[in-house]
Amino acid sequence: MVVAELITRRRFTVDEYHRMAEAGILGEDDRVELIEGEIVEMSPIGWRHQACVNRLNQRLVPALRGQAIVQPQGPIRLGSDSEPQPDLVVLRPRADFYAEGGPGAEDVLWLIEISDTSLRYDRDVKVPLYGRYGIPEIWLIDLAGEQVFVYRDPRPDGGYRSAQVLGRGARLAPQAFPDLELTVDELLA
Repeated sequence: MVVAELITRRRFTVDEYHRMAEAGILGEDDRVELIEGEIVEMSPIGWRHQACVNRLNQRLVPALRGQAIVQPQGPIRLGSDSEPQPDLVVLRPRADFYAEGGPGAEDVLWLIEISDTSLRYDRDVKVPLYGRYGIPEIWLIDLAGEQVFVYRDPRPDGGYRSAQVLGRGARLAPQAFPDLELTVDELLA
């Protein structure tokens, strides 16, 4: 008998996950996210990763002012059992800036994950999750491989119908903001 068959996992809902934080079970400094009912430790953020987040935030906030809200490293709710914390999420504008309830999949216009050491996890776990919830476009910036994976047209069974890999020298723009052209080089700088 395989040991995995003997293990019963206790899955959590987003509401239970929040109650654990309120009770102090999960601390403010714990780097965790809830993925399909499991509390998953997130990789530490290295300096190159943080610099990429900072650079994108500085570029996107003024470019999208009045058109969208740029949320760096904050949670989005995906159904009742997932609350990932992508590196950057571009959200539909909302007067309360999501104070009365955090964003869900329907609020996401474009999402960016930055990978320094977590490429397999981001690509194989998080991207299909985003696809299942209909997030229209994902950019996965692979710092180590010096490339950007662009996923568009989500499938309900997970994943995306369109996937491109772009290297240095390539130009790209998000579907929601086609006039916002970026280069792979400035994303990786």
